[in-house]
Amino acid sequence: MSLPPDFTLLQVVPELETGGAEQSTIEVAKAVVRAGGTALVATRGGRMVARLEADGGRLAQMPVQTKNPLVMLGNAARLVTLIRQEKVSIVHARSRAPAFSALWAAKTTGTPFVATYHGVYKAQSGLKRWYNAIMTRGDLVIANSDYTRDHVLAEHDIDPEKLVTIPRGVDFERFDPTFVTANRIEGLRAAWGLEPNDHRTQILLAGRVTRIKGHLMIVEAARRLAAAGRRDFQILFAGDHQGRTGYAAEVQAAIDAAGLGDAVKLVGHCDDMPAAYLLADLAILPTNVPESFGRAAVEPQAMGRTVIASNHGGVTETVLDGVTGWLAPVEDPQAWADALARAIDLGPAKRLEMGEVGRKRARQLYSAETMCDQTLAAYERVLEARA
Repeated sequence: MSLPPDFTLLQVVPELETGGAEQSTIEVAKAVVRAGGTALVATRGGRMVARLEADGGRLAQMPVQTKNPLVMLGNAARLVTLIRQEKVSIVHARSRAPAFSALWAAKTTGTPFVATYHGVYKAQSGLKRWYNAIMTRGDLVIANSDYTRDHVLAEHDIDPEKLVTIPRGVDFERFDPTFVTANRIEGLRAAWGLEPNDHRTQILLAGRVTRIKGHLMIVEAARRLAAAGRRDFQILFAGDHQGRTGYAAEVQAAIDAAGLGDAVKLVGHCDDMPAAYLLADLAILPTNVPESFGRAAVEPQAMGRTVIASNHGGVTETVLDGVTGWLAPVEDPQAWADALARAIDLGPAKRLEMGEVGRKRARQLYSAETMCDQTLAAYERVLEARA
């Protein structure tokens, strides 16, 4: 994908810690640099900044994560200065709070503005709907799934021509099972305190340790499996609590109360997710709120792993029930216990067969390269429309 001469992209995202929006920010920045452009990211910072800079992107550190109106005004002024100094071609906002500052700066400087709807934002009032609508007030809106697109059209008065679906992508250079060495898997197993010869089915829930991800429901499902006499599984919760120590403590207390200390483990943040998925036999995504896309359902499929996911949101597009995994009812511990038992009993060979189908489908539909090409094409469309 070619870019206009002297193309400079400014993406605005609250933080670069972990998550789908953050990963997309890094991938698009890398694609812009590869295409000969300049990639700037205005953000508070975070552990993914090192990857941004290693790929040739540049950090513009500022407190864009804030919802404080005075600080947001200051951010707008800082962004105006940055846009003028760097001759920014397009401003791309990836979250609502920073979108206010970014849109103000874009309008002040006459710079095209694009926003990605990364989540399905619920509105219980007119004020909240107005707040959410900031993402629709630019030149183009990107939805990360058809589920998200349908939500945006239902919630906002927006011309469908101004809305494009670009599914999130997976970096298949990174998420390629042939590139993961045994040492990486064993190193992760040791770091998590797992026994090297443990033949139980390893089940991975990857994602932030936050209530919407469904950890407590899975603990209850595991308790029911154990009560039925099953000892052939181990569930690993891999993710950062991001300061939500109260919820993490609640999950650990539920594990202890159910007597599941050896069957369910909180293992913390993981930097090597490809190895984590290969360490596991099965991945789960038991969210109680619909995921707009659900990268954590696609990445394990890219690694050849079957997935059980809650039957709502964008994952209904990415997980084929009975083909690449299973869809289970939302917040139904017994249904999840049954689904887990079915997947365990299927055995390694059958799971790997399903996993291979999922791997081929994921590579066909959800590559980061395709996502980046479509995003850069969207930028080109916006620039042509402005011209």
